[in-house]
Amino acid sequence: MTNLRNSVRLIGFLGSAPEVKEFSATKKIAKLNLATNDSYKNEKGEKVEETQWHQLVMWDKQADIAIKYLQKGSEVAIEGKLVTRTYNDKEGVKRYVTEIVVNDFVLLGKKPA
Repeated sequence: MTNLRNSVRLIGFLGSAPEVKEFSATKKIAKLNLATNDSYKNEKGEKVEETQWHQLVMWDKQADIAIKYLQKGSEVAIEGKLVTRTYNDKEGVKRYVTEIVVNDFVLLGKKPA
């Protein structure tokens, strides 16, 4: 059961194309946003739909593959782990960011044109 520790699996649609930053010839990062949808019935019996946005991070070879195949609107299944980091903004306020570092992904639906 050790593979269940800090494991995230989601299926959703990309809200943006990968944003890539290269640190060297072999080190790069791709950042993306993934939308997942959920629906339920409220107390009045009305259907309510909610969208959650998740920040994805892909490194090196995963980033190369993302650049080549992923685009805004692509449906993907991802597997990864949650990572929280902190930084100080321009006003010196400490900010927290939770991201999913992607270990693997599968492109679902139709192939991009």
